[in-house]
Amino acid sequence: MRIAQIAPLAESVPPKLYGGTERVIAWLIDELIDAGHDVSLFASGDSATRARLLSPWSRSLRMGRPRADPAVAYAALLEEVVRHGPEFDIIHCHIDWIHLPVLSRLGVPFLTTVHGRLDWQGLPDLVRRFPEAPFVSISQSQRSPLPEARWLATVHHGLPVNSVRPSYLPGKYLAFLGRLSPDKGPEAAIRIARAAGKPLRIAAKLPRAEQRYFKQRLEPLIDGEEIQLIGEVNDRTKEQFLGDAAALLFPIDWPEPFGLVMIEAMACGTPTIAFRYGSVTEVIDHGVSGFIVDDEGGAVAAVARLGQLDRRVVRAQFERRFSANRMAEDYLHCYERLAPAGVRGAD
Repeated sequence: MRIAQIAPLAESVPPKLYGGTERVIAWLIDELIDAGHDVSLFASGDSATRARLLSPWSRSLRMGRPRADPAVAYAALLEEVVRHGPEFDIIHCHIDWIHLPVLSRLGVPFLTTVHGRLDWQGLPDLVRRFPEAPFVSISQSQRSPLPEARWLATVHHGLPVNSVRPSYLPGKYLAFLGRLSPDKGPEAAIRIARAAGKPLRIAAKLPRAEQRYFKQRLEPLIDGEEIQLIGEVNDRTKEQFLGDAAALLFPIDWPEPFGLVMIEAMACGTPTIAFRYGSVTEVIDHGVSGFIVDDEGGAVAAVARLGQLDRRVVRAQFERRFSANRMAEDYLHCYERLAPAGVRGAD
């Protein structure tokens, strides 16, 4: 099957540092190629991929200097997609909504995986304009604000089984990995760690829009000893960061669509202590791969119960449920439902 993957331009594929969507796209591409499919990737020119790279923009928007207007970059992306569109049996988009008017008229089967939250004002009206456009959710929970969309499937993320080495040692600290914004719960993570009497290591991206929040609310709490900020991590340092942790804290305060870090921790053998919100109950098996709690007090109590969990079982649960191979197979089922009859099931 001739498959196009359309990636966001904010980060390269895979991302140099933070970037869950682009990382998932990279894993999916490798699995599809290993299965014998012909894959092309529309992404920034600083991407590194086994697929044929079609790049309308030389450098990811985050890394590029001087900063570019994203609208200009995405106009170039859509032009490139239209120019090459007839070459493909299926086009798989990961760029939210901007492509819908174009691809709905191109005449090539396509689907869209939505990677973000869906409770934004105006989205129901937009979806009603494209009743035939097929969508894939990354959790059942994610769908709830848009029940009227044409949902083709839910495909949970997966990562390559052999890309991460698990650690079965007890762990030295609690870990927080994510974006330093209120909805991700970094303040709650600090309070939980202190109440549990455990050190906390924070590996996180600081968005420009959250500089004031960091300065006013977080920086005074980071003492450099019990509470340490180590900045962003890449794939290599992330493995060690999560593998050396006793648990990942995931005290979110928003309807998380998936939460890739939970399965990254699981792959390292590290359990997650997460608030019951968004996709959490779909990803974490309570008492097996972590603990699902309702508040900070519950999280502190869960820290004391970490010895009840077997890190080998945590890793086994990852391999059973969240491999990149399983993710690719799920997407192939979606492609085959949409592709022309003559190419369904073809390599």
